[in-house]
Amino acid sequence: MNGRVAAASGRDDGRPSRQINIVLRNQEPPAAGMAAGEPVPVKNQGRSGLFQELSRELDALVGLDNIKELVFEIYALLQVAQMRSEAGLASGGQAYHMVFKGNPGTGKTTVARIVAKLFQRMGVLSKGHLIEVERADLVGEYIGHTAQKTRDLVKKALGGILFIDEAYSLARGGDKDFGKEAIDTLVKSMEDQRSQFVLILAGYSEEIDYFLMSNPGLPSRFPIQVEFPDYTIDQLLQIAELMAKERDYILMPQAILKLKQHLLIEKTESLHAFSNARYVRNSIEKAVRAQAVRLLNQYESTSPGKQELMTLRTEDFKL
Repeated sequence: MNGRVAAASGRDDGRPSRQINIVLRNQEPPAAGMAAGEPVPVKNQGRSGLFQELSRELDALVGLDNIKELVFEIYALLQVAQMRSEAGLASGGQAYHMVFKGNPGTGKTTVARIVAKLFQRMGVLSKGHLIEVERADLVGEYIGHTAQKTRDLVKKALGGILFIDEAYSLARGGDKDFGKEAIDTLVKSMEDQRSQFVLILAGYSEEIDYFLMSNPGLPSRFPIQVEFPDYTIDQLLQIAELMAKERDYILMPQAILKLKQHLLIEKTESLHAFSNARYVRNSIEKAVRAQAVRLLNQYESTSPGKQELMTLRTEDFKL
């Protein structure tokens, strides 16, 4: 489901480190007497009401069919667990820790937020908030500092989801790196605070697989592992038009064609992992800036009409 210093985070791409993002949900406390992690009945809403609401959010996402199926599987599992409990049958708690694999800009953080909402509404999580972190937020500067930083973040995540982006960077430094201390602390927290929070690891597929092998206790603790595929060119163009529409812009047909040709080249010839929707968003924002300069130069003494203010033309896409 999302921006990010090389020495601190283990990166070598020069991107700035981002702050911790905390997304709070409207809190609806579990019904009295319900145990932690046990689904809370939602009879007043109707069994289909919640998923209809979630479906609207999921359907607004381009592609991601396998992710949408996963969310429905989790919803169905929680609903049947309620039915089993009402029928006097065992409905033992499941582990919902997840691994999201895929290139940047494929919707991992967005889906994590939807999952957080689902778990909160179904009573699996008491708060349903999302704390998004990276290596620099977990790893300290001296022995013992990392464990404390990691425990503090887990504490903030209780009742919600701890989302670690590019989690594989924790294992890059080897056995003597403080990242290993963060991994060990996370594993212990997953045991000590079982059912109190959900941990989602995200990152490139191959690196995440390597990371999971860095600690013998990790693979079995993440029963849900899902691939986020790259978007097709048509899907990227659909995303571009949706992003433009959200900002009250429209793309001229020739501008769409120019963007399509550029995306084909960028997607196939890029030396780095293609950043999918993130790349499209940056392209749209760059075109908006170019359009502003064009209009200011074109209309020195008058104001452009509404349609002209909305239109992104071919010359605005300086790709």
